[in-house]
Amino acid sequence: MEPELRKVVTFDEDIHREGAKAADPALRMIGVAAVVKNPWHGRGHVEDLQPDIQRLAPPLGKMLTERLIALAGSGDAIKAYGKACISGTDCEIEHASALIHTLQFGNFYRDAVGAKSYLGFTNTRGPANTQIQIPLMDKHDTGRRSHYLTVQFSIYDAPAHDELVVALGAATGGRPHHRIGDRYSDLAMLGRDVENPAGV
Repeated sequence: MEPELRKVVTFDEDIHREGAKAADPALRMIGVAAVVKNPWHGRGHVEDLQPDIQRLAPPLGKMLTERLIALAGSGDAIKAYGKACISGTDCEIEHASALIHTLQFGNFYRDAVGAKSYLGFTNTRGPANTQIQIPLMDKHDTGRRSHYLTVQFSIYDAPAHDELVVALGAATGGRPHHRIGDRYSDLAMLGRDVENPAGV
């Protein structure tokens, strides 16, 4: 990995009870984040971000994916997935976004879990200890609301003012006791075509 990498942080929780009822099986929520020095910091407005995207995004995507798969045990164990980034307070949001919004970052993860849907995301800016929020969705079906979850954690000393945080998240299933239906049942109730929900 390039010298920009300062640290890697992992998050791991098992949810055994939701509300008044046990979760069976327990839901596992995991995340992995890399803290890197912003390669564009202090250079003014950099028009062409591609050279550093090409240099940093692939090794970050590969490393974070491998860490997450190792935590989960296998790509098949991951049922919901997502990504996120945070820019330090002296960085453009575009800088963190540049590292996650490229196929050279996300495709490592998609391929490793055999996914069909796009990766949900958040991009934000903040100081150290800003909460990382990684929105998840079913890796095959974006309309399956049971898998709308959020992995949440923070890093006490990151991002520094000149750093970026990039992260991947996952869950081993949907919300325990999910019971709000899905997007397709709503469309049917509204008389909308699933293939053309806007009706145009």
